[in-house]
This record gives sequence, C-alpha cells and structure tokens, in this order.
Amino acid sequence: MIPNWQTYIAFTPGVLGGKAAIKGTRIGVDIVLEKMAAGETVEQVLESYPHLSREAVLACLAFAANSVRNELIYAVG
Repeated sequence: MIPNWQTYIAFTPGVLGGKAAIKGTRIGVDIVLEKMAAGETVEQVLESYPHLSREAVLACLAFAANSVRNELIYAVG
C-alpha cells in the first residue's frame, strides 16, 4: 500500500527553509530521494536514520511521484 505522503511530510517555516521534510525531523525529502537514487534500499536508509519508519521513507517516493504526476510539457521552438 502506498502511504499518504501528507501523513509523513510537512512544509514547516523555520525548518529547512520550509522545504519538504519528514514530520518531526530535520530530514529533507530530497536527502532521502538522493540516497535512494544513489542505489540505497529502504533498509539502508533506515539504517542511516533509525528513528524513521519504513512508511515515512516510502512517503518520500509517493511525494516525488505526486510532484511530477500532473507536470505539463510544452514544446519550444
């Protein structure tokens, strides 16, 4: 089941400049996504950040998917 990313991710002024972060932490969604893009598994991310839940890590992926889902492409030239 894909977690509802809003349950795990917040945009909080004063925390990481308002960037998307896992709720209750100063861990940016971008950091988790970068680690996974570099080939780390969910389990490896959890080893680096043991206070996170598997659902929070998966919520980062859901957030990324949601961010590009309705992206519009315009032909230029």
